[in-house]
Amino acid sequence: MRSVGRVALALFAAGFACGAYIYLTLPDVRPLKTANPTTTAFMDLRARQARAKGEQPKQVQRWISYGRISSHLKRAVLVAEDSAFWQHDGVDFEQLKESMEVNLERREFVRGASTITQQLAKNLYLSPSKNPVRKLRELLITRRLEGELTKQRILEIYLNVIEWGDGVYGAEAAARTYFGRPAADLGPQESALLAGAIINPRVLDPGHPTARLRRRQQMIMRRMGAVTPPPVVAEAATDPSGSPPALEPVPTLPGSALPAEGPPTELPGQVVPPPPKPLAPKPPGQPPGEW
Repeated sequence: MRSVGRVALALFAAGFACGAYIYLTLPDVRPLKTANPTTTAFMDLRARQARAKGEQPKQVQRWISYGRISSHLKRAVLVAEDSAFWQHDGVDFEQLKESMEVNLERREFVRGASTITQQLAKNLYLSPSKNPVRKLRELLITRRLEGELTKQRILEIYLNVIEWGDGVYGAEAAARTYFGRPAADLGPQESALLAGAIINPRVLDPGHPTARLRRRQQMIMRRMGAVTPPPVVAEAATDPSGSPPALEPVPTLPGSALPAEGPPTELPGQVVPPPPKPLAPKPPGQPPGEW
């Protein structure tokens, strides 16, 4: 009995030490509140793979703010990757349960349930392996991202760092590479095509869409109208007066008449209405109240 107790104690101590090591070595995500990542673990992995083949690593990326990304693309990506993004806290337990049931039924890993936040955690800090320790780290980093960043900021970083082809990273690089236009100008069809390729961007090429990618594009377009997320409130310091925090401003786009300050002129996943046309000047000599 004593030997069994010693073994159990040793296993508990090893598990505790492993858990403590994982927790203490987690990355600090707080700088992401105000600073954009210059690289990611996934980009570094692709660079190492290219060098191992004797090739020069390719990296086409141009960071753009959340307000400069087409609302159609935001909507399409939410439909394709994480339709419950605005409701969960980083992990979609309903989707996780369904995926486990499908995988157990087929006795193989055929369906994932990673949310956008989980995908971002893996892209920024981890390897694409599926071992349990890596998955635990992913879940812990996911909780940190959700605790420190707004949903809008998480989606902004995600759309700027994910892979969209060989050496193509982020929405702006993808829009210019495949369609020759900025991400702000993407329409519903182009957005659905890009969103459909995220699942396997090195096989599903938006520049030369296969029948499979076209089917995904059509499916995403049919569902895009159902995504109507709520407004996003920016994190702010506690106000002694108890006033609610201000809504996060969106920068003015080049050539736009929209204001640079104040609340967002575009809610995530919603189309921005055109600015109202100014009234024509009142004709001279027109009596008051008749114009």
